[in-house]
Amino acid sequence: MQRDSARRSNRDRTEATRADLIAAARKLFTEKSYAETSTPEIVAAAGVTRGALYHHFADKQALFSAVVEQEAMAVAEEIERASPPSLNARDALIAGSDAYLTAMRAPGRTRLLLLDGPAVLGRAVMDAIDNRHGNRSLREGLVAAMRAQTMTRLPADALTALLGSAFDRAALAIEAGASAQDYRAVLMALIDGLSLPQAPRPVRTR
Repeated sequence: MQRDSARRSNRDRTEATRADLIAAARKLFTEKSYAETSTPEIVAAAGVTRGALYHHFADKQALFSAVVEQEAMAVAEEIERASPPSLNARDALIAGSDAYLTAMRAPGRTRLLLLDGPAVLGRAVMDAIDNRHGNRSLREGLVAAMRAQTMTRLPADALTALLGSAFDRAALAIEAGASAQDYRAVLMALIDGLSLPQAPRPVRTR
């Protein structure tokens, strides 16, 4: 029993140290950028040693990748919370789209996911991260709409990539001060343009 408790305690400390490093790195990366942040600054902000940093992460880029992965996961969780299975396919897409734009307004998130992420990790790595998180949610929503015959059938991967890019461009523009309402209106029009007209429901007579 004591051995199990010690193992749990060690695991908890290890996870806490890793979380502290990711939180400290996120703050510095968003305030100063990846290029301007040094590993000594990160360990000082996290209150750990350089040895602890390199125990958990191979280098600064590996730590940055963990920060980006965590941010992408947080965005996907917001999308999924906003679009539960109880919504019909189109409404779920709209709700998920709004949730994405809202989630991307968290301070520093566009820089991490849309600017420094591709520059530091490369497009292929960022695509893989996106496909595990936000793009996965988007693809599932699009496939659900096509299966429900409320959206034109198109290749799901290509549609996800192009529509996801449109959402990313909107997030960057909004971050730079553009009208969120204008970009939302265009994105909703894109979704509605893909939607199929629904047959009117029969009128019940007594």
